[in-house]
Amino acid sequence: MNYNSVINYLFNQLANYQKVGAKAYKPGLDSITELLSELGNPHHKLKTIHLAGTNGKGSTSHILASILIENGYKVGLFTSPHIKDFRERIKINGEMTSKQSVVDFVSNHKSIFDRLNPSFFEICTAMAFVMFAEERCDIAIVETGLGGRLDSTNVIQPEISVITNIGIDHTNFLGTTLKEIAGEKAGIIKSNIPVAIGEFQEETYSVFVEKAKECKSQLYLTKQRSDIVTDLLGQFQQKNCSLALETITILKQIGWYIDDSKIDIALTRVKGNTNFIGRLDKISSSPDVLIDASHNENGVSNLFDELSLLNFENLHCIYGTSSDKDVEGIMSLFPQNATYYFTEFDSERSMKLKELNNNAKKNNLNFSLHLTPKKALSVAKQTSSANDLIIIFGSFFLLEKIV
Repeated sequence: MNYNSVINYLFNQLANYQKVGAKAYKPGLDSITELLSELGNPHHKLKTIHLAGTNGKGSTSHILASILIENGYKVGLFTSPHIKDFRERIKINGEMTSKQSVVDFVSNHKSIFDRLNPSFFEICTAMAFVMFAEERCDIAIVETGLGGRLDSTNVIQPEISVITNIGIDHTNFLGTTLKEIAGEKAGIIKSNIPVAIGEFQEETYSVFVEKAKECKSQLYLTKQRSDIVTDLLGQFQQKNCSLALETITILKQIGWYIDDSKIDIALTRVKGNTNFIGRLDKISSSPDVLIDASHNENGVSNLFDELSLLNFENLHCIYGTSSDKDVEGIMSLFPQNATYYFTEFDSERSMKLKELNNNAKKNNLNFSLHLTPKKALSVAKQTSSANDLIIIFGSFFLLEKIV
């Protein structure tokens, strides 16, 4: 197998949530436990930090990684989904795993996959654990894929559990209320392992308090700061930085050495240290074109709050989303004074133009419809002046087609 055939196998022969949605979701830990057992239980050889939450997992994970890298640790980072390259999911000290290591892992273990029939995400999780163990990472930062309690990553016994926030998303899997969703995310809290909560939310905080008490785990509520200097754009990154700093404080308390003088430097080198992409990233100029992976109501609300602080003449928005999102609720957050370019992307999960059209009309938006993301971007550029701003947001799959 070569790299292209391996990627084809992973994406086209295995059920992949990013492409096909609900039918690829395989909740429960029995399958991943059996797979990891066949692979020698690599996760037992790792020190880890486990993150769950509706928004902010990726940012918080990369901020933590930057701080630990600056302190001399070899840091594994497992996140999802990717934007452009599958290997974005598995990084060590900010560098994507090699194409050859992906080929070797799949080639060497394909007979196991064929026999056990794991999901795409279970294979990704196992791949990350094996690579981090083989490379002898000092610590691995592991982000849940979906939820927490039944997520494939929930086989680890971390140094600390981290929950960023709770919002309405993936209601067909996690529940329809904030409290129900919080209960699923709280499933990563383990016995006698500290847990950091990113922010206080009246509807959900008691869920975490009760779970922590049940597990005899010390619970820490993040002290919010608004003066943190970082290379990540957006005021919302202050929350993610605050949570990362809270997590670092707890790590120090349980015996990890962190040089405080290196923390501020690490916060200004997150992108450089970790190659983090997808959050208010500028991909071209004149006009400025930004990409952002905001895809649910909380994320989109934060995005438009941030855009309102920027200096530009007219706003042009390219948007595509998955069919399982509450697009009517999300579009209700769209400012009326922007121009919208709605598009589909090549995935079974993509919301079709007809539905985007209907919801845009309900919200009285100024919009046009485009068959491909690249066509939408081309038209937006033709319509824009040099001092305008183009923002591309929604599904990770949409960003993949443009970046």
